[in-house]
Amino acid sequence: MNLIEVYIQEVTRRLPEKNREDIALELKSTIEDMLPEGYTDKNVETVLEKMGSPAALAEGYRDRSRYLIGPRYFDAYISLLKMILPIAATISLIVLAAEHIIGYDRDTSVLNMIILLIAEGIWGMIVVGMQVFFWLTVVFAIMERVYKSDDSHPLTPHLTEWTVEDLKHTPLIPKQKAIPKYEVFGGLIWTAIWATVYFYADHLLGFYRNGPEGLEFIAPAMDEAVLVQYWPIILVIIGLEISLSIYKLIERQWTKAMAWFNALLQIIVTVAFIIIIKNPNLFNSTFMDELSGVFEVSVSKLELWMIGGSIFGFLIAAVINIFDGFRKARK
Repeated sequence: MNLIEVYIQEVTRRLPEKNREDIALELKSTIEDMLPEGYTDKNVETVLEKMGSPAALAEGYRDRSRYLIGPRYFDAYISLLKMILPIAATISLIVLAAEHIIGYDRDTSVLNMIILLIAEGIWGMIVVGMQVFFWLTVVFAIMERVYKSDDSHPLTPHLTEWTVEDLKHTPLIPKQKAIPKYEVFGGLIWTAIWATVYFYADHLLGFYRNGPEGLEFIAPAMDEAVLVQYWPIILVIIGLEISLSIYKLIERQWTKAMAWFNALLQIIVTVAFIIIIKNPNLFNSTFMDELSGVFEVSVSKLELWMIGGSIFGFLIAAVINIFDGFRKARK
């Protein structure tokens, strides 16, 4: 009898004071009905095992569950969290990189700027992640308490009831064709990095020399005026790369249409790169003189090596990228 009383106590102490007495009487009656006549301690232990954990049983008596986000909204909550967190983190990193490069001070060494950017970028993504997690949790916690329902079946990420029709609009994605989200957001970050470096090349790319205060910027590698004159095609490429990333995020798998889109983008990027790098006024003369002295070759030969090597490497990378896209689409 002592075990029964202890069990009832462990259940009722977890419930509101006003309900404890009635539930205690109900539990006692239920347990006694389950016991045989002339029961033993072993019979009591067996019945209490069937009754289950006092905490779980008490949860069933509650008018309101103690969880912050219940099973009805939890799946939608996790799906939105997985989608919004990387987007918010990527945007914060792009904005931070743009602020640092736009406000770049020539008196600050590039190494110090990169270290500062990495440190602030990591901290910024953590802060943004905490903000997204907090506010999304608050919204769903309010929904849990405002939009009450006796139905505990999970809602879809669109906050609708699941039906078999949903399966008809859900593609079956083979593992070989799947596009992971890190690839999408990595592509967006890469676009932001190269675009920012392109328009601020005279601040970042160039010849550096060790000085008393660290690396000193001697001369920019390229003439910014030459780079800027190609801004329309650069903006088109940026728009196409962002569109491809969004396309990947929506489709979640490689398709033939996506492979052709990717191939067209690679061709446009490669042609633009060749046109820009072959401009005779692209490279800064001071930079080329300094670099030729380091490698002990003539400026003309050095320029030939740089242009030829860059074009060859770019073509190889573009061909591999195009081939890989069609290979995944055919899986």
